[in-house]
Amino acid sequence: MTQQEAAKTLRVSQPYLALLESGRRPVTARLGTKIANLYGLDPVALPVDASNVDGWDSSSLAAAIASLGYPGFSQLAGAPAHNPASILLAAVTSGDLEVRIGEALPWVALEYSDLDWEWLVREAKVRNVQNRLGFVVTLARQVAEKRGPAAAAGRLRETEEILDRSRLVREDTLAQESLSDAERQWLRQSRPAEAVHWNLLTDLHTGILRYAP
Repeated sequence: MTQQEAAKTLRVSQPYLALLESGRRPVTARLGTKIANLYGLDPVALPVDASNVDGWDSSSLAAAIASLGYPGFSQLAGAPAHNPASILLAAVTSGDLEVRIGEALPWVALEYSDLDWEWLVREAKVRNVQNRLGFVVTLARQVAEKRGPAAAAGRLRETEEILDRSRLVREDTLAQESLSDAERQWLRQSRPAEAVHWNLLTDLHTGILRYAP
């Protein structure tokens, strides 16, 4: 495909496409989706974006995760694609999310283990949510070690170790800030070891993940 043919398909001018390819113009989320579809690119090739990290809710995150191929949300379709790193950041930064979103996050981390972890870890630390991200990565690594591939498990383990070095001591939840006092007390007694390590109040573990072996 020539640049002129690609520009016509994308409905932009050839000079503008040349500027995009050379990095002299930013790629918007909508245009990035078109480009990824046109060239058959993996979602990790899409631009990472933290500018609207607070503008997501459970419904929009579910649609975005569905666009990545998550089998648990196969009934959802039509949402524009986003970089998996941007989706993970939006999820772990949220105040309150539906439980189904939390269950899907380790799948995203595993299936797209080649995402830009350096960017994601940095943005998570800026927002003090590295414990949430670390917990998600831990579960993803555990699933990877059981079902493979080994390369994904290795990348996740390296990221887990980096996050562990900046682990916060304060108690937090996995985007469930509206938990009642009674629920918090129960979780302190019943949460799995991984949640204890990351100082999170959650009962999520790989044994209840439908995509885990």
